Amino acid sequence: MKKHLITSILMTAITTLLLGLIYPLVVTAIAQVVFPEKANGQLILNGHRIFGSRIIGQPFTGNAYFHSRPSAAGGGYDAASSGGSNLGPTSKKFVDQVTARAATETNGNAVPIDLVTASASGLDPHITPAGAEYQITRIARARGMSESELRKMVARYTEGRQFGLLGEPRVNVLELNLELDRTAPAR
Repeated sequence: MKKHLITSILMTAITTLLLGLIYPLVVTAIAQVVFPEKANGQLILNGHRIFGSRIIGQPFTGNAYFHSRPSAAGGGYDAASSGGSNLGPTSKKFVDQVTARAATETNGNAVPIDLVTASASGLDPHITPAGAEYQITRIARARGMSESELRKMVARYTEGRQFGLLGEPRVNVLELNLELDRTAPAR
């Protein structure tokens, strides 16, 4: 009995040390060497100033910016509270939320679904090219630039499918809005 107890205590200590400390430190070190940008959150920097992350959405308001997908994460884009609303398409609360969001985004055309529904994580940094196209008239007017110029910018920031077949084309809202501020500051 004593031998089994000592063996189980030693195995617990060894596996805790190996899998709880050594393995995570080795994987972290490898990630820092092989994929440093991804391991550190894919931050967008200007000098020492952090603008945000390529992989976490941010709220944008006002007519001069592309608006992100709505967030269901905590108070909005809170990575510590990531998660969808879990409301189904027949839920009255869901329908009311979508209707209210569509009313704020309306330009007379059908609103793309990604502009009125939150993503599963609530942190999606991308919108569809259709979602970006829907907002072009408003932004061009607010910034005093041509719609064709804005369409070219959206095309430059449209990412294709991963490996040419996974997912859908998408536009990173933070990167696009930062480019807008660099090339055509809001009036």
